[in-house]
Amino acid sequence: MLRLCGFIAVFLVAAFTTFDASADRRVALVIGNSEYREIPVLKNPDKDADDVSKTFRLAGFEVFVAKDLTKLQFEEQFRNYLAAADGADLSVVYYSGHGFQIGGENFLIPVDASLKNAADIEVQAVKLDDVLQQLRAKSKIQVIILDACRNNPFPRKDYWLRDQLVTAGNTGLAQVKSSLNTLIAFATEPGAVAYDGAGDLSPFSSAFSRRALAPNQEIRTVMASVRRDVVEATDGKQVPWENSSLIDEVVLMRRASRPSLPPVLEKVVPSGVGPVALDLPEPVDVDGGSITVSIERPPALGRLLLDGRAVAVGEEIQGVDLPRLKMDVPKGAGAPEEVDMLAYATHDNWGGEARGIMVFRVRDGHGAQGEQIVASLETEQKQQVLERGIHIAGAAEAIENREISVPVGVGPVPLKLDFPTNDPTVSLKLASYPATGTLSLPDRALSPESSLMADEVDQLRYEPQIGAAQPVEVGFEIRADSNSSKPATMKLSPRVDPCDKAAGEPLDLQGVVPGLLPNEIGTEAVKACEAAVKAYPDVARFRYELGRALLAAGKVEDAKPVFEEAAKKGHVRAVYELGYLHATGTGMPIDRKQANSLYAAAADKGDPYGMMAWGRALFNGYEVEPDTGKGLDLLLKAAAMGHTYAMNELAAIFTEGLNGITADPARAVAFLKAGVERQDMYSMNLLGRNYLAGVGVGKDPRQAQGLFQRAMDLGQPYAPASLARMYRDGVGVGQNLDEAQRLFELATARGDQSGAYDRAALEMQKGDKADQAIAVRYLAFAVALDLRKELPGAPTSLSKFGAKAKTAALKQLRGELKSKMAANGSLDDQLVKVARAVWQQANPRRDLF
Repeated sequence: MLRLCGFIAVFLVAAFTTFDASADRRVALVIGNSEYREIPVLKNPDKDADDVSKTFRLAGFEVFVAKDLTKLQFEEQFRNYLAAADGADLSVVYYSGHGFQIGGENFLIPVDASLKNAADIEVQAVKLDDVLQQLRAKSKIQVIILDACRNNPFPRKDYWLRDQLVTAGNTGLAQVKSSLNTLIAFATEPGAVAYDGAGDLSPFSSAFSRRALAPNQEIRTVMASVRRDVVEATDGKQVPWENSSLIDEVVLMRRASRPSLPPVLEKVVPSGVGPVALDLPEPVDVDGGSITVSIERPPALGRLLLDGRAVAVGEEIQGVDLPRLKMDVPKGAGAPEEVDMLAYATHDNWGGEARGIMVFRVRDGHGAQGEQIVASLETEQKQQVLERGIHIAGAAEAIENREISVPVGVGPVPLKLDFPTNDPTVSLKLASYPATGTLSLPDRALSPESSLMADEVDQLRYEPQIGAAQPVEVGFEIRADSNSSKPATMKLSPRVDPCDKAAGEPLDLQGVVPGLLPNEIGTEAVKACEAAVKAYPDVARFRYELGRALLAAGKVEDAKPVFEEAAKKGHVRAVYELGYLHATGTGMPIDRKQANSLYAAAADKGDPYGMMAWGRALFNGYEVEPDTGKGLDLLLKAAAMGHTYAMNELAAIFTEGLNGITADPARAVAFLKAGVERQDMYSMNLLGRNYLAGVGVGKDPRQAQGLFQRAMDLGQPYAPASLARMYRDGVGVGQNLDEAQRLFELATARGDQSGAYDRAALEMQKGDKADQAIAVRYLAFAVALDLRKELPGAPTSLSKFGAKAKTAALKQLRGELKSKMAANGSLDDQLVKVARAVWQQANPRRDLF
């Protein structure tokens, strides 16, 4: 007896030693571009994307899958993916579609690319290096896999890259230097082309999907296997290639869990009554594989039977057969009682192992006492079946038809299902995995083939996919043994927080919504974001959005410390925003050097606003040593991320040929058209001017008028004056001075100093009928609004008017003020100060002025 107890103790140590485990964040973006519009379609990429995305889901990744992306759709999908990849342990991008090299730079081609003009590559294609740099700023390890090494199908061969025209390569992709902890895999060697193959999948994607599912294989081993398969499938014509600087081990299909078993079980077994069912529960592989069982110590007092056949020590049986094991103890054993045990080991497909024990109390089954024991066992078995049925029914009821609202962008959210049982024999196998988002437990991510035990259900978490709005279904098969199961389905609905809706910002790579411009933020935003910060104090995004809401409400002093706290917590856009406050002197003295330092920090983290601001400073030498090349490169990167202000800045550079950059108005027009496509009202106004003057595009006043009107309807401050000049001069429209006057006044109300100046000039064109006080009024507005001193003639023009007109204008302006202002300084000084105060009174949005 002592020896048996000692064996059990040693066995228990082996059986219940645990692994250290945690659910690493692993995110994959899978793109398949097949349906090209300007060039022949590709037959495989859409199917490649389906197959590869399934592979990554089985490996426990959060998977963003997208097919046939336009350039705009790529930008949106990539931003959502980057927000999910923020702080990830591993980020993966898998691309199947057209791609080729130009001047050693690799480009991925969206389905709407035409690439007819020299500037099109910059606005229509995706530079691989930009993708890689964004991943480096977001995650610990980066993997990019490209099945895109195809012939260049476009007839044009020369394109603008930065400051020079470069000829495109004819075949394949160029070699890429990977930074630390990065792997870049190509479907074929540099400069060569990849083949579509004869089947539904390309040879490369087919081999990758198959080999990546090998459990616990390091990715470089996986890629070596892929290479062998592709070389064999293509008769050596295609040789996959990779560049690696990995210093950490990357395993795609990780299988570290062990089969799940209940604790030590105990059973009374009578002797001399024939085989007695042991009711051992079926072992569960939580990763979805099959399980085998080996008998390590059979019972000494009787025989172990499976379907009437004796099971020997060391013999393997299937896990599903374990509940059918019986024990036959011969007559005479167990008088009055003896202790025996069964020890067994379970093995999964991945090398995981767990041990189980059943302790037997063998009693004499002879006579009345034996009959009583047998009857008790039968009752116990029936009760066990009944209880398991109740447990399964209760578990299904706890899940079936549940609809749970889950917030987006706050990490994995506990579902709090209040599961009614911890019965170790009850498990839940995933029957349907959510179409988007990730299910996990604190120690592991779940895949479509995963199972979880009853005592784990209350720890189940769901993280909605950023950008996904539709509810998803999750189905389970709840079971206690191979014969007892019940399905149950629940619905999970992604919910965007009111703070995100009210104050989220465009192009925020840590944001979860398309975002609002500052003038679109309403009065409800502060309250909504204060509630979000209270509910999720560790989510830096909500602090940043609270800062935006406070700034929109004119609470500048309150906004600054909130931005600082958001920046400390890791929100990159908050770093840029602090730079903007320093640059504009909002709530603090103007400090361009400090602004530049903050812009540079945000740019280094991949923020498009930071890249635009720091790039502009470097290009123009704003309080920094000029670096035209780096500045231009940053502006191009910001534009590639969809930043329309960067597009407009580049249009100005290429129109004028600034700082030694070759002038090319057609290149400028390409960026303005890209801005218009993204509904940027400033791009609309600027492109309208190009059409009006015929710069970089054919002269077309009708197009100009339409663009000015669209921009004005969207609230653009300078578009009304652009349209007013057409009516004033009768260009493309009939001359209408009354309409021109109305539009110049609207431009002034929106803050356009040139519109105010032209309104004053229009008044003076009336000759003897001119109202000089009105002319003085608008000249005062022109000077007051001209913060950058772009109208040096405005103060001079104002000074030429007499005291009578100035006094009348000043009296009228003071009458519009709700608070009094001291009458200090000259009449001109007073006019400008009061005009600025009147405008600010009507436009209290300090962040816009």
